[in-house]
Amino acid sequence: RRTDELVDGPNASHITPSALSRWESRLEDLFNGQPYDMFDAALSDTVSKFPIDIQPFKDMINGMRMDLRKTRYKNFDELYLYCYYVAGTVGLMSIPVMGIAPESKATTTTIYNAALALGIANQLTNILRDVGEDARRGRIYLPQDELTKAGLSEVDVFNGKVTNKWRGFMKNQFKRARLYFVEAEKGVNELSQASRWPVYASLLLYRQILDEIEANDYDNFTKRAYVSKAKKSMSLPVAYGKSLMRPLIFKQSILATRR
Repeated sequence: RRTDELVDGPNASHITPSALSRWESRLEDLFNGQPYDMFDAALSDTVSKFPIDIQPFKDMINGMRMDLRKTRYKNFDELYLYCYYVAGTVGLMSIPVMGIAPESKATTTTIYNAALALGIANQLTNILRDVGEDARRGRIYLPQDELTKAGLSEVDVFNGKVTNKWRGFMKNQFKRARLYFVEAEKGVNELSQASRWPVYASLLLYRQILDEIEANDYDNFTKRAYVSKAKKSMSLPVAYGKSLMRPLIFKQSILATRR
Protein backbone atom coordinates (compact mmCIF):
# COMPACT_ATOMS: atom_id res chain seq x y z
CA ARG A 1 0.00 0.00 0.00
CA ARG A 2 2.77 2.42 0.91
CA THR A 3 4.67 1.58 -2.27
CA ASP A 4 1.61 2.28 -4.38
CA GLU A 5 1.04 5.59 -2.59
CA LEU A 6 4.48 6.76 -3.68
CA VAL A 7 3.19 7.33 -7.22
CA ASP A 8 -0.56 7.66 -6.64
CA GLY A 9 -0.70 9.45 -3.29
CA PRO A 10 -0.71 13.15 -2.37
CA ASN A 11 3.07 13.44 -2.69
CA ALA A 12 3.29 11.62 -6.01
CA SER A 13 4.45 14.72 -7.90
CA HIS A 14 7.59 14.82 -5.76
CA ILE A 15 8.58 11.19 -6.26
CA THR A 16 11.65 10.62 -8.44
CA PRO A 17 13.45 7.48 -9.67
CA SER A 18 16.09 8.07 -6.99
CA ALA A 19 13.37 8.11 -4.32
CA LEU A 20 12.20 4.70 -5.53
CA SER A 21 15.78 3.46 -5.43
CA ARG A 22 16.02 4.57 -1.80
CA TRP A 23 12.72 2.78 -1.12
CA GLU A 24 14.16 -0.39 -2.65
CA SER A 25 17.23 -0.13 -0.43
CA ARG A 26 14.96 0.22 2.57
CA LEU A 27 13.10 -2.90 1.43
CA GLU A 28 16.35 -4.82 1.33
CA ASP A 29 17.21 -3.59 4.82
CA LEU A 30 13.97 -4.82 6.34
CA PHE A 31 14.40 -8.21 4.65
CA ASN A 32 17.79 -8.30 6.36
CA GLY A 33 16.17 -7.60 9.73
CA GLN A 34 16.95 -3.87 9.81
CA PRO A 35 13.55 -2.10 9.76
CA TYR A 36 13.28 1.67 9.62
CA ASP A 37 9.87 2.16 11.28
CA MET A 38 7.08 0.12 12.85
CA PHE A 39 5.54 -0.79 9.49
CA ASP A 40 8.89 -2.05 8.26
CA ALA A 41 9.22 -3.96 11.54
CA ALA A 42 5.88 -5.68 10.99
CA LEU A 43 6.92 -6.79 7.51
CA SER A 44 10.38 -7.77 8.71
CA ASP A 45 8.76 -9.96 11.36
CA THR A 46 6.50 -11.52 8.75
CA VAL A 47 9.31 -12.38 6.34
CA SER A 48 11.18 -14.00 9.22
CA LYS A 49 8.23 -16.33 9.87
CA PHE A 50 7.09 -17.20 6.35
CA PRO A 51 8.96 -18.21 3.16
CA ILE A 52 8.42 -14.87 1.45
CA ASP A 53 10.68 -13.96 -1.47
CA ILE A 54 11.85 -10.38 -1.96
CA GLN A 55 11.49 -10.43 -5.76
CA PRO A 56 7.74 -9.66 -5.97
CA PHE A 57 8.35 -6.62 -3.74
CA LYS A 58 11.14 -5.43 -6.03
CA ASP A 59 8.94 -6.08 -9.05
CA MET A 60 6.23 -3.89 -7.53
CA ILE A 61 8.72 -1.06 -7.20
CA ASN A 62 9.57 -1.59 -10.88
CA GLY A 63 5.88 -1.07 -11.58
CA MET A 64 6.05 2.26 -9.79
CA ARG A 65 9.06 3.16 -11.95
CA MET A 66 6.94 2.42 -15.02
CA ASP A 67 4.28 4.81 -13.76
CA LEU A 68 6.88 7.60 -13.61
CA ARG A 69 7.92 7.26 -17.23
CA LYS A 70 5.18 5.45 -19.14
CA THR A 71 1.66 6.67 -19.92
CA ARG A 72 0.79 4.52 -22.96
CA TYR A 73 0.81 0.78 -23.69
CA LYS A 74 1.24 -0.46 -27.25
CA ASN A 75 -0.41 -3.82 -26.76
CA PHE A 76 -1.68 -6.22 -24.11
CA ASP A 77 1.75 -7.78 -23.60
CA GLU A 78 3.00 -4.42 -22.34
CA LEU A 79 -0.11 -3.87 -20.25
CA TYR A 80 0.11 -7.38 -18.80
CA LEU A 81 3.65 -6.72 -17.61
CA TYR A 82 2.50 -3.53 -15.89
CA CYS A 83 -0.44 -5.36 -14.28
CA TYR A 84 1.93 -8.04 -13.04
CA TYR A 85 4.27 -5.50 -11.50
CA VAL A 86 1.65 -3.46 -9.66
CA ALA A 87 -0.93 -6.15 -8.77
CA GLY A 88 0.05 -9.67 -9.75
CA THR A 89 2.94 -9.38 -7.33
CA VAL A 90 0.50 -9.04 -4.43
CA GLY A 91 -0.72 -12.58 -4.99
CA LEU A 92 2.84 -13.90 -5.03
CA MET A 93 3.58 -12.06 -1.79
CA SER A 94 0.45 -13.38 -0.10
CA ILE A 95 0.48 -17.11 -0.85
CA PRO A 96 3.30 -17.94 1.60
CA VAL A 97 1.32 -16.29 4.40
CA MET A 98 -2.09 -17.65 3.42
CA GLY A 99 -0.80 -21.18 3.07
CA ILE A 100 -1.86 -24.07 0.85
CA ALA A 101 -4.42 -26.65 1.99
CA PRO A 102 -2.73 -29.88 3.12
CA GLU A 103 -5.22 -31.89 1.07
CA SER A 104 -4.59 -29.90 -2.13
CA LYS A 105 -3.47 -31.97 -5.11
CA ALA A 106 -2.51 -28.92 -7.16
CA THR A 107 1.10 -28.07 -7.84
CA THR A 108 2.60 -25.01 -6.21
CA THR A 109 3.09 -23.49 -9.64
CA THR A 110 -0.60 -23.73 -10.56
CA ILE A 111 -1.65 -22.20 -7.25
CA TYR A 112 0.75 -19.30 -7.69
CA ASN A 113 -0.52 -18.85 -11.25
CA ALA A 114 -4.07 -18.57 -9.92
CA ALA A 115 -2.96 -15.95 -7.39
CA LEU A 116 -1.23 -14.09 -10.18
CA ALA A 117 -4.40 -14.26 -12.28
CA LEU A 118 -6.42 -12.65 -9.48
CA GLY A 119 -3.97 -9.77 -9.30
CA ILE A 120 -4.14 -9.31 -13.08
CA ALA A 121 -7.95 -9.48 -13.04
CA ASN A 122 -8.20 -6.92 -10.24
CA GLN A 123 -5.82 -4.51 -11.95
CA LEU A 124 -7.58 -4.82 -15.30
CA THR A 125 -10.82 -4.04 -13.45
CA ASN A 126 -9.20 -0.99 -11.84
CA ILE A 127 -8.08 0.19 -15.26
CA LEU A 128 -11.52 -0.27 -16.82
CA ARG A 129 -13.20 1.48 -13.89
CA ASP A 130 -10.80 4.45 -13.91
CA VAL A 131 -10.51 5.24 -17.63
CA GLY A 132 -11.89 8.75 -17.23
CA GLU A 133 -9.89 9.53 -14.11
CA ASP A 134 -6.67 8.30 -15.71
CA ALA A 135 -7.36 10.25 -18.91
CA ARG A 136 -7.67 13.47 -16.90
CA ARG A 137 -4.15 12.75 -15.63
CA GLY A 138 -2.92 12.24 -19.19
CA ARG A 139 -2.72 8.45 -18.84
CA ILE A 140 -4.26 5.71 -20.96
CA TYR A 141 -3.89 2.19 -19.58
CA LEU A 142 -5.49 0.52 -22.60
CA PRO A 143 -3.83 -1.47 -25.42
CA GLN A 144 -3.22 1.02 -28.21
CA ASP A 145 -3.39 -1.58 -30.97
CA GLU A 146 -6.78 -2.79 -29.75
CA LEU A 147 -8.09 0.76 -29.62
CA THR A 148 -7.00 1.24 -33.23
CA LYS A 149 -8.58 -2.05 -34.28
CA ALA A 150 -11.87 -0.88 -32.75
CA GLY A 151 -11.70 2.35 -34.75
CA LEU A 152 -10.80 4.45 -31.71
CA SER A 153 -7.89 6.73 -30.82
CA GLU A 154 -6.43 8.60 -27.88
CA VAL A 155 -8.61 11.56 -28.85
CA ASP A 156 -11.73 9.44 -28.33
CA VAL A 157 -10.53 8.48 -24.85
CA PHE A 158 -9.78 12.08 -23.93
CA ASN A 159 -13.11 13.28 -25.35
CA GLY A 160 -14.87 10.73 -23.16
CA LYS A 161 -17.93 10.00 -25.26
CA VAL A 162 -19.66 6.63 -25.07
CA THR A 163 -20.27 5.38 -28.60
CA ASN A 164 -21.05 1.99 -30.10
CA LYS A 165 -17.38 1.64 -30.99
CA TRP A 166 -16.47 2.30 -27.36
CA ARG A 167 -19.04 -0.22 -26.12
CA GLY A 168 -17.68 -2.85 -28.48
CA PHE A 169 -14.12 -2.17 -27.37
CA MET A 170 -15.11 -2.34 -23.70
CA LYS A 171 -16.95 -5.64 -24.15
CA ASN A 172 -13.73 -7.24 -25.41
CA GLN A 173 -11.76 -5.81 -22.50
CA PHE A 174 -14.36 -7.13 -20.04
CA LYS A 175 -14.25 -10.57 -21.63
CA ARG A 176 -10.51 -10.76 -21.03
CA ALA A 177 -10.73 -9.55 -17.44
CA ARG A 178 -13.44 -12.09 -16.65
CA LEU A 179 -11.30 -14.90 -18.03
CA TYR A 180 -8.64 -13.99 -15.50
CA PHE A 181 -11.24 -14.03 -12.71
CA VAL A 182 -12.28 -17.53 -13.81
CA GLU A 183 -8.66 -18.64 -13.75
CA ALA A 184 -8.16 -17.12 -10.31
CA GLU A 185 -11.28 -18.73 -8.84
CA LYS A 186 -9.98 -22.21 -9.64
CA GLY A 187 -7.14 -21.70 -7.18
CA VAL A 188 -8.92 -20.26 -4.15
CA ASN A 189 -9.99 -23.61 -2.71
CA GLU A 190 -6.40 -24.81 -2.89
CA LEU A 191 -5.56 -22.33 -0.14
CA SER A 192 -5.72 -23.12 3.55
CA GLN A 193 -9.26 -23.08 4.91
CA ALA A 194 -8.74 -19.90 6.97
CA SER A 195 -7.65 -17.91 3.92
CA ARG A 196 -10.36 -18.79 1.45
CA TRP A 197 -13.28 -16.62 2.58
CA PRO A 198 -11.53 -13.22 2.33
CA VAL A 199 -9.96 -14.15 -1.01
CA TYR A 200 -13.31 -15.29 -2.41
CA ALA A 201 -14.95 -12.12 -1.09
CA SER A 202 -12.31 -9.98 -2.79
CA LEU A 203 -12.74 -11.87 -6.05
CA LEU A 204 -16.53 -11.69 -6.10
CA LEU A 205 -16.70 -8.03 -5.11
CA TYR A 206 -14.10 -6.91 -7.64
CA ARG A 207 -15.74 -8.90 -10.43
CA GLN A 208 -19.01 -7.08 -9.70
CA ILE A 209 -17.36 -3.76 -10.54
CA LEU A 210 -17.39 -4.90 -14.17
CA ASP A 211 -21.14 -5.53 -13.86
CA GLU A 212 -21.62 -2.00 -12.52
CA ILE A 213 -19.71 -0.46 -15.44
CA GLU A 214 -22.00 -2.36 -17.78
CA ALA A 215 -25.00 -1.08 -15.83
CA ASN A 216 -23.66 2.44 -16.46
CA ASP A 217 -23.80 1.69 -20.21
CA TYR A 218 -19.98 1.51 -20.34
CA ASP A 219 -19.64 5.13 -19.23
CA ASN A 220 -16.34 4.90 -17.37
CA PHE A 221 -15.52 8.46 -18.38
CA THR A 222 -17.87 10.42 -16.12
CA LYS A 223 -19.26 7.73 -13.79
CA ARG A 224 -17.24 5.78 -11.24
CA ALA A 225 -18.65 2.28 -10.88
CA TYR A 226 -18.98 0.94 -7.38
CA VAL A 227 -20.68 -2.00 -5.69
CA SER A 228 -23.39 -0.97 -3.23
CA LYS A 229 -23.24 -1.97 0.42
CA ALA A 230 -26.30 -4.16 -0.08
CA LYS A 231 -24.65 -6.09 -2.90
CA LYS A 232 -21.45 -6.40 -0.88
CA SER A 233 -23.42 -7.82 2.03
CA MET A 234 -25.13 -10.34 -0.22
CA SER A 235 -21.80 -11.45 -1.65
CA LEU A 236 -20.24 -12.36 1.68
CA PRO A 237 -22.42 -15.44 2.38
CA VAL A 238 -21.82 -16.59 -1.21
CA ALA A 239 -18.08 -16.22 -0.72
CA TYR A 240 -18.28 -18.10 2.57
CA GLY A 241 -20.20 -20.95 0.98
CA LYS A 242 -17.63 -21.25 -1.79
CA SER A 243 -14.83 -21.24 0.76
CA LEU A 244 -16.18 -24.43 2.35
CA MET A 245 -15.69 -26.46 -0.81
CA ARG A 246 -12.86 -28.95 -0.78
CA PRO A 247 -9.88 -28.49 -3.12
CA LEU A 248 -10.44 -29.98 -6.55
CA ILE A 249 -8.01 -31.32 -9.11
CA PHE A 250 -6.67 -28.22 -10.80
CA LYS A 251 -7.85 -28.13 -14.39
CA GLN A 252 -5.66 -27.02 -17.27
CA SER A 253 -5.46 -23.26 -17.57
CA ILE A 254 -7.87 -21.63 -19.98
CA LEU A 255 -5.25 -18.91 -20.33
CA ALA A 256 -2.60 -21.02 -21.99
CA THR A 257 -1.32 -17.73 -23.37
CA ARG A 258 -1.87 -14.25 -22.04
CA ARG A 259 -4.02 -13.34 -25.00
